[in-house]
Amino acid sequence: MERTQQEQGGWVKIHPLVVRVTHWINALGILIMVASGWRVYNASPLFPFRIPNELTLGGWLAGALQWHFAAMWLIVINGLVYVAYGIASGHFRRKLLPVKPGAVVHDLLEALRGRLSHGDLSIYNAAQRAAYLAIIACAVLLVFSGLAIWKPVQLQELTAIFGGYESARVVHFLAMALLVTIVLVHIAMVALVPRTLPTMFTGRARRAS
Repeated sequence: MERTQQEQGGWVKIHPLVVRVTHWINALGILIMVASGWRVYNASPLFPFRIPNELTLGGWLAGALQWHFAAMWLIVINGLVYVAYGIASGHFRRKLLPVKPGAVVHDLLEALRGRLSHGDLSIYNAAQRAAYLAIIACAVLLVFSGLAIWKPVQLQELTAIFGGYESARVVHFLAMALLVTIVLVHIAMVALVPRTLPTMFTGRARRAS
């Protein structure tokens, strides 16, 4: 079972091995899915713009689809491992819950003012909790809307939930846009608090004095 805090010679355990491994696999999967998905989008744009080809992956539609589906299964399997671990170990209960809207708004405002505390890296603030839960929700929505687009006839009941094929495409694109936005904000926060990055490799940080 995971222990939220483990002190050894001035070090505090922040992230268990399972969390670190699934985090980086997920990061790779999201990068591949987004880049290949943009190439798929360019083949039949929903909106009056295209994604620069330099930011896409796959070279052409068929190649992009192969990358996209490969990354999809990687994210699904990796996500199931992460969710199973999070529930069984109590990681979700300890790290991500509860999430109070008022606390999320407060922490977001504090972050914008540059006053959000990061003294104890073993505890997620409300903004972090909301972001991680939003990423999980976006991933679930992307998988199901993607299946509705991939097999609209075989999975017509699922496609109907999204309002049809074209509506499922819109939902898929908007969920992707939201996910990319959350990831970019996450990267920006890491840049502002760089000492959080090594913990995702080592799993530990020096105990605050």
